[in-house]
Amino acid sequence: MANGFLILLLLFIFSTFVTNIHACNQTERSSLQSFALTLSTSTPLNWTSGDCCRWEGISCNRGGSVTHLSLPSKGLKLKGGDFPSSSLENLTRLTHLNLSHNSLDGSIEPSSGFFLSLSHLEQARNLTSFNVSNNTLLGSIPSSVCLNSSPFIRLLDFSFNNFNGSISQGIGECSQLKVFRAGNNNLSGLLPQDIYSATTLEEVAIPFNSIYGVISDRIVNLTNLAILDLHFNQLSGMIPFHIGKLSKLKNLFLQFNNLEGSLPPSLMNCSDLRELNLGINRLEGNISTFNFSRLSKLSILDLGQNQLTGILPSSLYSCKSLRAIRLSRNDLEGEIQPEILSLSSLSFLSLGFNRLTNISKAMRILGRCKSLVFISFANGFQGGELPGDLGVVNFDGLQNLRLLSLDDCGFTGQIPAWLSKLKKLEVLYMSYNSITGSIPSWLGNLPRLKFLNLGANLISGDLPKELCRLPMWMFENTTATQEDVELPVYGSQGPTLFVQYTLSYFPFTMDLKSNNISGSIPIEIGRVQLLRHLDLSNNSFTGNIPEQISNLKNMETLSLFKNHLSGKIPSSLTRLNFLKDFNVSYNNLEGEIPTSTQLQSFSASAFEGNPKLCGAPLPTECQQAKGNDSNNNENSTEDEDEYQIPWLHVSVILGFILGFWGVCGPLVLKKKWRYAYFEAIDKAENRIYVMVIRSFRCMAKMQRRLKS
Repeated sequence: MANGFLILLLLFIFSTFVTNIHACNQTERSSLQSFALTLSTSTPLNWTSGDCCRWEGISCNRGGSVTHLSLPSKGLKLKGGDFPSSSLENLTRLTHLNLSHNSLDGSIEPSSGFFLSLSHLEQARNLTSFNVSNNTLLGSIPSSVCLNSSPFIRLLDFSFNNFNGSISQGIGECSQLKVFRAGNNNLSGLLPQDIYSATTLEEVAIPFNSIYGVISDRIVNLTNLAILDLHFNQLSGMIPFHIGKLSKLKNLFLQFNNLEGSLPPSLMNCSDLRELNLGINRLEGNISTFNFSRLSKLSILDLGQNQLTGILPSSLYSCKSLRAIRLSRNDLEGEIQPEILSLSSLSFLSLGFNRLTNISKAMRILGRCKSLVFISFANGFQGGELPGDLGVVNFDGLQNLRLLSLDDCGFTGQIPAWLSKLKKLEVLYMSYNSITGSIPSWLGNLPRLKFLNLGANLISGDLPKELCRLPMWMFENTTATQEDVELPVYGSQGPTLFVQYTLSYFPFTMDLKSNNISGSIPIEIGRVQLLRHLDLSNNSFTGNIPEQISNLKNMETLSLFKNHLSGKIPSSLTRLNFLKDFNVSYNNLEGEIPTSTQLQSFSASAFEGNPKLCGAPLPTECQQAKGNDSNNNENSTEDEDEYQIPWLHVSVILGFILGFWGVCGPLVLKKKWRYAYFEAIDKAENRIYVMVIRSFRCMAKMQRRLKS
């Protein structure tokens, strides 16, 4: 019993001792409280207990000194715009400072209170990680963080802020710096030369800025470099010739710059390379001379939009880990070989705007690939006929395909039936070819198709009403996934460039322009209420513009010009409030253009070529108000005369009927009355006869007297 009590007593004393070891340093506690008073947060910090080492985001060492101040994504804001210079100065043992993903703003110039707080941190000789990314901080990047602070600092992250100016010297003074990030700011100027002296660097990421100049050959000094990300800047010159000495390089991102010259052959020595993106530059040379099989770990390759020549390299098929290949917008030749099927993880293939051949063979090969999600061959093949089938009895390839772009290749033949099996297809481009035949009704059965472009072909026949039952155009699809594709899809809207990894950029679109489609626009068009772009221009459509088209409340583009449409423009179109582009020119429309702020905002060219159409914005006015009134009065009189009840005729007829039956009715019904009536008639007749005879005799006597 005594032994048990002794053991409990020792445990209590030990636990108290341990607790005291980790107890918060009171001076640092006061500094943290002062720091908290300068902030407002979306969720209040739980900093009330006596031991600050137990506070949210705070970690201490065994001596009770604060080592970690980590408050990411807390909605932090500065109450007064600046930190007081003393708020963090006592945290001399701090190793990690993380204030990322908040709303900290204001200047970070050397004279600002925020910078003064940071400069006091330079007394913290143990600082190894400094992260203020994803805020709205201004000013220049404080290079003195490296010049005067801890020699042990390993991470500096200033990315996703509003820093501007050039990166000044000082980075090279951080002798143990491994990660330097300053992307997505407004930085300009040259890369600081002393960055090539920070030989411990493993990651340099400064994308989405305006850095210019050349990449120095001294980059090879960074022998530990694994990630070099300088994309979307204004770099020029050549890729360093000896870049292959960076044997640990895994990711090289230099796309969206002005780099020129040939690819350095030494690049094939970077055998650990996983992702290589040099797209959208001015690189040149024969790609066939490179042996990509040496890059056995390569998973992403993007050399698109350069000036590369040669044959499509078959050595790529040896890179078994490849998930994405983009070689579009170059000047490559050759054919796709069956060996591409060995790339079992390949999901993204973009070879458009080249001079490849044998599209039929290519599609028959790729038809056996089950991993492909994205295929873009736009303007990449020189003619040929699309295969009607892919030569597979039980077709189960391309079952994950979401985008297929075959536009502007000069293809012939009809829309192939194997497309009906692609149940995950979202985007289909087949425009600017020589496709014949009619639009198959089974296109309306593709459950995820949202973007359809068959424009500028030789398609004929009617517009099948089945096409107006595509589910993605009719119903909000809350279960639709926005899975990323392996390489970004580039798009633009005005001056804005979109760089995104999903297919959400493609709006709900039906584009059938410049064909020979005839017949009327089906009234079922009113079902596709989510459609945003409808282009039926330059066809042979007849009949009226259906009223139901006004059900498309999200419509932004409606192009119906150069058809044979007739009748009036439906007044219900004025309810299309999101309409940005509207054109019904060169049809046979007539009458007054419906009055609305929306339709009158378009230029007269959107309505021209319809001789019987009048009203704003056309210069042809409808008839003047007076003429309209007189015409309307005449028309209304004619209408009234046409539809007015002829009361005079009715009264005459009624009078005749009443008079006739009033006199004759009793004679028909009463026999005595009838006899009496005819007897009276006879008597009246006799009296008249006698009177007439007497009159003649009197006249004869008068004549004889006058003669005598």
